[in-house]
Amino acid sequence: MTARTRTIEAAVSPSGSQIPEILAPAGGRDSFLAALAAGADAIYCGLKQYSARMAAENFTLEDLAGLAALAHSRGVRVYVTLNVMLKPGELDDTGRLIALLDREVAPDGIIFQDLAVVELARQAGFGGELHLSTLANVSFPEALALVRKQLGVDRVVIPRELSIDEIRSMAAACPEGLRLETFVHGALCYAVSGRCYWSSYLGGRSGLRGRCVQPCRRRYEQNDRWMRSFSCQDLSLDVLTKALKTIDQVAAWKIEGRKKGPHYVYYATTAYRMLRDQGQDPQVKRDALSLLERALGRPGTHYRFLPQRPRHPVAEGEAGASGLLVGRVRGGAGGAWLSPREPLLTGDMVRIGYEDDPWHALVRIGKAVPKGGRFHLKPVRGKWPPKDAPVFLVDRREPALAEMIQELKEALPTVSIAAGAAFRSRLPKPQRSRMPLVRQRIGRQWKAGGDGCWLDDACLKAAERSRQRLWWWLPPVVWPDETSRLAERIQAAAARGAAGFVLNAPWQRALFPDRLQAPLWVGPFCNLANPLAFQAAARMGFAGVIVSPELGAAELLALPAGSPLPLGIVLGGHWPLCVARSAPAGIELGETFRSPKDETAWAVMQDSNLWLYPNWPLDLKAHEEALVKSGYRVLVQLEETVPAGISLKSRPGLWNWDLTLR
Repeated sequence: MTARTRTIEAAVSPSGSQIPEILAPAGGRDSFLAALAAGADAIYCGLKQYSARMAAENFTLEDLAGLAALAHSRGVRVYVTLNVMLKPGELDDTGRLIALLDREVAPDGIIFQDLAVVELARQAGFGGELHLSTLANVSFPEALALVRKQLGVDRVVIPRELSIDEIRSMAAACPEGLRLETFVHGALCYAVSGRCYWSSYLGGRSGLRGRCVQPCRRRYEQNDRWMRSFSCQDLSLDVLTKALKTIDQVAAWKIEGRKKGPHYVYYATTAYRMLRDQGQDPQVKRDALSLLERALGRPGTHYRFLPQRPRHPVAEGEAGASGLLVGRVRGGAGGAWLSPREPLLTGDMVRIGYEDDPWHALVRIGKAVPKGGRFHLKPVRGKWPPKDAPVFLVDRREPALAEMIQELKEALPTVSIAAGAAFRSRLPKPQRSRMPLVRQRIGRQWKAGGDGCWLDDACLKAAERSRQRLWWWLPPVVWPDETSRLAERIQAAAARGAAGFVLNAPWQRALFPDRLQAPLWVGPFCNLANPLAFQAAARMGFAGVIVSPELGAAELLALPAGSPLPLGIVLGGHWPLCVARSAPAGIELGETFRSPKDETAWAVMQDSNLWLYPNWPLDLKAHEEALVKSGYRVLVQLEETVPAGISLKSRPGLWNWDLTLR
């Protein structure tokens, strides 16, 4: 198959303003076709590898080539997600994949978070757009000009935490040729995207690699109360999207849901198309809201979209579960049943209980059940579900939608993919660093003899009493209203003779003056983990990289030999499970809470963000000699003030050292 020319243009209203595209998710073929049936303007989907939703069905190249051809024939754009953190040994494979995608599928864009993808796409001659994922955390206006100039991206997917006023400030800062994409519906992560290590820290399944096991959805106990304190409702902007229509720089309304079925995709896509095109009609609005209520997601929230009326993302009680509640278990051992509140169709999928209940189960309805009828349940792993356990409808197969999907299946072309040519990423010859070994002890409170601080007012004030040159660390997340104050702190620290600055998003480079004597380093929260990403950092003016501590031993020890920049590593200290913009629901800050597996943690507010820490620190000190011998030149110890009354556990803090990061 020859790649088709990408000539699909964005729609324009009669007034000349751009009409935002309705961007639908597709985790499998039927969901892709449901998006087409619903009238999506664009569809985003992932392949079997390098996708941030690896639990979805995803696509082979052959599958996607036929689906993309069908979409393009109907004027629908297709974007492919390659939005994971790339490990060192994956560069050649990713480059070959991009070349094959371009030749055989011709997607209209790639969604990425890793800086290496820009270079790989350039080498492959990729002809589509580059969209910077929300996992890259471009969270403040000043960053936009930098990512356009340095990376050449065409679109930035902005964080879900932004209010409409903050979105407007981002739009006003968009340089020519750059557009924004904003989420309007779907699951909310408790943590800021790209700043969650919870699943990885507890077991090697990284959210940055698309394998999150969603520990935030579990119950946690504090003071004898078990709560789902981090399990968010779904984002649902519904009628509030009318405010986004006034912002030309917002090119897409994005619906989250690549792990959802075709029913959800069809209902959510149809609803937002109606709200965009006929939202001024009261009856259309009511119909669209009804579709969203029955899309089988979680209860919806506007979250922070309205700055004058922000809502906490976590609801009280059990409202964080996905699916439509259709009844509760009746009867008991040996005779449990469900009497549904509404008819259940043949092929419907129901979930008994919540996802973290050890006895929960997914059950496919084999024969239609009328409203008020009786559907007999079976034991789950030898046990009957408890009486009054909730039952949720989580997927539906309406005959009408099935017919539409079948018609589209019959229109799919047959595609055969030829093997791709070999691809070698062209890395510069690394210059072995002659810099001396540097140790940084980074704390929230400056101490005499300390090596560095997080860049805040308290540390700056305390440091006035010393002539010591310090390393200053910027926060992992910077929100739009924080940039002017942070820029003032940067100037104050530089004026006092900073030893260097560690930036925890590459785009924070935009807050620094061009002429600055102190070196700038990429920090570990930037999630850089391969030599090609380090090369991109060098082009952006960084002097070194503190690598992602998520990697395993073999990858960490091999990195310095191929790096064009000197490298550092977090050797030990308090690494957060996540950073969030909202405090947890019902959890007292500064006190421990625990999971059913007796994993304990504690939470504190630092400036405007919530930091969640496990009560056992990262500790790679036993491997210091090997790391130094391999070439690491900066060794970091992160020091936090542990709240009174919290005792740290004595357990290994190796993270993924002995694991293969998945």
